[in-house]
Amino acid sequence: MASKANVTFNIILISVAIILGNIVRKQVIPLNNDLKNILGYTKESLHNFTELSEHYGYMSEEHTVLTDDGYLLTIFRINSKKCLGKMKKPPVVLMHGLLLSSDAFLDAGPGSGLGFLLSDSCYDVWVGNQRGNYYARRHIRLNPDKDPDFWQFSVDEIGLYDIPAIIDYVLTYTKEKKLNYIGYSQGAGTFLIMCSERPGYCDKANILIGLAPAARQTHTRSIPYRLVTQYIMKLERIFYATSYHDFLAKGSLSQEFLHFFCQFTSISEAVCGTGQALFDSFHSGSIANKTLRAMFGHFPAGTSIHNMARYGQSMKSPLFQKFDYGKKKNLELYGNEQPPSYNLSAVTVPLMVLYGKNDYLVDTKDIHWLIKKVPNVLEAKEVSDPLWNHFDVAYSQYNRKLLLPKINEYLLKYSRVVKT
Repeated sequence: MASKANVTFNIILISVAIILGNIVRKQVIPLNNDLKNILGYTKESLHNFTELSEHYGYMSEEHTVLTDDGYLLTIFRINSKKCLGKMKKPPVVLMHGLLLSSDAFLDAGPGSGLGFLLSDSCYDVWVGNQRGNYYARRHIRLNPDKDPDFWQFSVDEIGLYDIPAIIDYVLTYTKEKKLNYIGYSQGAGTFLIMCSERPGYCDKANILIGLAPAARQTHTRSIPYRLVTQYIMKLERIFYATSYHDFLAKGSLSQEFLHFFCQFTSISEAVCGTGQALFDSFHSGSIANKTLRAMFGHFPAGTSIHNMARYGQSMKSPLFQKFDYGKKKNLELYGNEQPPSYNLSAVTVPLMVLYGKNDYLVDTKDIHWLIKKVPNVLEAKEVSDPLWNHFDVAYSQYNRKLLLPKINEYLLKYSRVVKT
């Protein structure tokens, strides 16, 4: 058995490699998809959302959402051909977590990916993207490759601007008054922020289904995740002074290396699966080898250094609060030397939570803390598999059995069948 010192050294080595890979992130000669096809990359890892949908026989649409502060977000609508003429309304918005994109909900393929499972259940599914990933690197004024201001955001701004803009767009487009919202990790945490800062938007959802919802992260058990985020938190100013604003973007050296390395069947599960598990926890066999190969074509999807620093702060605080800029700037922005906590009592929408005992990124202690703070919790259910972890939510081959029934139970309470 490996010694504790060796395990610690390996964790530090992985963390440093990721950070250095982000610093040396510009592609020297990016590999195009034609060359990747020749090299044997799986088609699923090369496809974008609409291509993945079509590849598996689903119908999808691409839409662009403009936020109040000028960001342009690409979101997708996906429907199953099995449900022609019998769609359930209102629409369901499905939102990804940190360093992910809409593609995460398709990477596990039909029968496992939540985007497919919900479509096959005849819901009108809209899959969002949050600023900073490869579907949301656009702005009406700012150039993400030239303007540092593009990257001055964290979950604070995503909850304030992105989630409300997506909700408004979907409701306007579908001519519905309310929708149902499913948030995974950061996708749930940013909805909570929205309810605190813009409470009228909380009333535009019938229900919030939180899948491993990331609010307070005081008890996060992932040592690599803690190391990376707190390293960035301490050195954020140095990153910005040297013009490094985005983190683990698609096409960065780290992401391209992972994509290449994880395409080889003989090592993808043993090495890439183990690497993924080191950042979360081990759940042998839950994520299929084919899914791992597709996953690393789309993950990591990128975010801002500022957002990663915000997560570093969240692990050092017992509260769910806004970004801590230091006493002087906090006083200017917030009128107080300490950052304010989010008002979770404003989350009046009915909430159902699904979480895993073996989740090292969003710990059960923080889940239990959250459900005591939110006033309208319908149910908080631990997934029956004791090894269920954070990445399983998007990528497990057992989602149909372990997640879908409970999600479907609550969506049906707030849905109706409409002939189309």
